[in-house]
Amino acid sequence: MISPLFSHLLIPFLMAIFLAITMGGSGTGPAFSAAYGSNVIRKSLIPGLFGITVFLGAIIAGKATATTMGKELLGAELFSFTIVSIILFSVAITLLIANLSGIPQSTSQATVLAVVAPALYLHKLNTDKLFFEIVPTWFFLPIISFFLSLLLGKYIYNPMRKRGYTDMSRSQNMNMNPFLNGLILFMSLYVAFSIGANNVANASGPIASMTANELNISISDNFIVIMILATLIVAPSFGIGSSIFGDKILQNTGKEIIQFGKFEAVIIAFVSGSLLLAASVIKGIPSSLVQVNVAAILGIGVAKLGAKNIFRKTEVKRFFLMWLVAPIISFFLSLILIFIADELGYI
Repeated sequence: MISPLFSHLLIPFLMAIFLAITMGGSGTGPAFSAAYGSNVIRKSLIPGLFGITVFLGAIIAGKATATTMGKELLGAELFSFTIVSIILFSVAITLLIANLSGIPQSTSQATVLAVVAPALYLHKLNTDKLFFEIVPTWFFLPIISFFLSLLLGKYIYNPMRKRGYTDMSRSQNMNMNPFLNGLILFMSLYVAFSIGANNVANASGPIASMTANELNISISDNFIVIMILATLIVAPSFGIGSSIFGDKILQNTGKEIIQFGKFEAVIIAFVSGSLLLAASVIKGIPSSLVQVNVAAILGIGVAKLGAKNIFRKTEVKRFFLMWLVAPIISFFLSLILIFIADELGYI
């Protein structure tokens, strides 16, 4: 016979795995779109490499963001079985919609707003953390990413292209091919590591607090251990999600905005991965790699083709629309479910 405690832990963990699968689909594009778009790696190899590197990023550098998601927006003692299940379910449904549309979506923004909903309902929201740290970072990181990539493209890549250094068909440049291919693959793994440091916490943070509450053990003393155990279950599911949902998203981000060259791919991966990793390690801010990555793509695109040729593309407009709608869906779905659960006496 299954004990109530086991069932209380099993259901949210299953939801966390489902969420991780949808996050894996959404995160594949930002991590490997540069390498795929520049024809460095086959699609069949991406899910395995992605899953392994995400796991390493979560274990090595994911503590700060997990703490934010599991303790600082909403008090750790309030992460009950019901609340965590609602949060994870709301985010998973939101990301599933985005994945089915083939648009990479911010898992962090959807998760933060799913946590904000019960925090507001229970009047326990840490507004300072939300409005003075998290939300400003959401606005500034894509802007920084865009302009960094634009400047690097305009003042480094374009002059190199005019001098023929980026043309790999020239005999004097052919010897650079293996080096560039290796560098692009390394950068893709670097981005996947950054995803692990940031996005795995969206599931593992709430799960860690809930587990401590259900087992009646000290959250402050055991949070890291429980977070690691949660990560061991959650992180590998990113690779599964990549294999299920990653194909369409890779096509959209890797082929349909601009055609990547190898030098552009390095710039995009370096800028987006570095900004996300900095947000994760320095302040533990759950941030949108998807938006930072696409902003870097747009920056390179503007440097290469001009603003008019990039921003009027249909795919770009669809991205902006989904980025606006998806977190709102996550928030209201979570809020509605919290209200229903409270009316039924489960809160």
